[in-house]
Amino acid sequence: MTITRRTAIAAGLSLPFARGGTAQAQAPSRSETLLLVQEYGPNSLDMQGIGSSQPVNGVALNCYDRLLRFKPVPIPGGGGNTIAMGELEGELAESWQLASDGMSCTFKLRDATFHSGRKVTAKDVKWSLHRAVSIGGFATTQMNAGSLEKPEQFVVVDDKTFRIDFIRKDKMTLPNLAVTIPFVFDSELAIKNGGDDPWAKDYLKNNIAGSGAYKVESWKPGVETIYVRNDAWTCGKLPNLRRIIARDIASPSTRRALIERGDADISYGLPPKDFKDLADAGKVNVVGVPIPNGVWGCYLNTQVGPFKDVRLRQAVAWVMPYEKMLQASLFGRGVDMSGGPETPKVAWPQPFPYKTDVAKAKALVDAAGGGFSTTLLFDAGNATVAEPMSVLIKEALATIGINVEISKVPGANFRGEIQKKTNPMVLNRFAGWLDYPDYYLFWTMHGNNSIFNIAAYQNPALDKLVDEARFTADKAVYDKSVVEFIKLVNVEVPMVPIAQPTHDVAMQKSIGGYQFQPCREPDFRYLTKG
Repeated sequence: MTITRRTAIAAGLSLPFARGGTAQAQAPSRSETLLLVQEYGPNSLDMQGIGSSQPVNGVALNCYDRLLRFKPVPIPGGGGNTIAMGELEGELAESWQLASDGMSCTFKLRDATFHSGRKVTAKDVKWSLHRAVSIGGFATTQMNAGSLEKPEQFVVVDDKTFRIDFIRKDKMTLPNLAVTIPFVFDSELAIKNGGDDPWAKDYLKNNIAGSGAYKVESWKPGVETIYVRNDAWTCGKLPNLRRIIARDIASPSTRRALIERGDADISYGLPPKDFKDLADAGKVNVVGVPIPNGVWGCYLNTQVGPFKDVRLRQAVAWVMPYEKMLQASLFGRGVDMSGGPETPKVAWPQPFPYKTDVAKAKALVDAAGGGFSTTLLFDAGNATVAEPMSVLIKEALATIGINVEISKVPGANFRGEIQKKTNPMVLNRFAGWLDYPDYYLFWTMHGNNSIFNIAAYQNPALDKLVDEARFTADKAVYDKSVVEFIKLVNVEVPMVPIAQPTHDVAMQKSIGGYQFQPCREPDFRYLTKG
């Protein structure tokens, strides 16, 4: 598709940089303004709220502060920075100290100010974390993943001192404070506007009450979100960019054309083929980071339908055309998850010991009673990757007598569909924010049965090993537990890992300071231009 200057202006694509006019003379310059083009934007301004979409993480990341953040570390291949789980630095916290018994942590707060002009206090931190563990849904489950479970854990010592009392020693507690969910609200502003709702859900869905590096100047769902820099931000180096325009453009070909022509500065969420083509052409920079704790996998329902039989789950793992899927759907922008060693490493993701072996797969199907028909479900919002993957899975399973009907569900309905846990086969990409093997299995295979345990897998032996790994302080015990639970899922196969995908971003060569975050949304705070 060709984008001309006329069509760009008609779509409003060049308006942020228009010349002339008195008002424009006072606006941020072209070099201080970033134009991001993305498939879709936030459906809310509150990432703790029920039903918030993936891009709302970006709102939380840039407009709110947390106690801690992940320290930037260089991407091994260059192009910017990524994060390391064990390396934290203060955001709202100027300093923090673990108790000698390891059962609490005390935080000294910076002199920070909310967008409203109020000073951030320990009372605001307590209210915000209390909200996160109480509001339900994803936010509360995420907090629980780091043993942040009860309001009584959060203690105001004085205006600038805050303490968290631990229920148990958990290596994930402090890293979990650095993900996007435990951000800090201006509690007085929220309560004042909350009406009868103690958590001000309606107000915070539509308004920012934060202290972060950016404010939302304008939000038009489905059209664009405009951010302006908070010049009073004290929780880090003041960002280089004064204004961000995040424009929602559904067509990937239009987004690609805008990047190629230089009419947009940065784009996330293009299909893998487009990122490959852009990288090969070399006109723009493409930075790719293998998504930590991320896997495209085929989940096989262990409670209802034919895949209750472990032999059939193993058959699917043996018949998958792994290399074809990596090339046809991800265009090589990922890591193959087949053909791993019999003895696992202490790592996740890592290749399973399965590879394509049609004869083995067919023998398992015959032993389980022969062929049958089933369905494979995927999220239509991920169709550029999931559809070619699904077609290849359908073709492969047909060779062993399994007839597959492909069903795609609109992105808005997908989570509701997987929550039913009745679909025989589901193709999905899941990436855990905390890069630990036990964390991934906590979400996807543990008996707590989170929404992402799509296979409805229940195994007390696995739960015991995962919990042991989560809470031990002994490295030898941890390593043994991880090896044992990966051996177990290698045999049980509630999910067939296909590939670890790469998180890609395309940027003009004038853009610097790229920072990958576990939530995989743009972090505007570090970006520079020209």
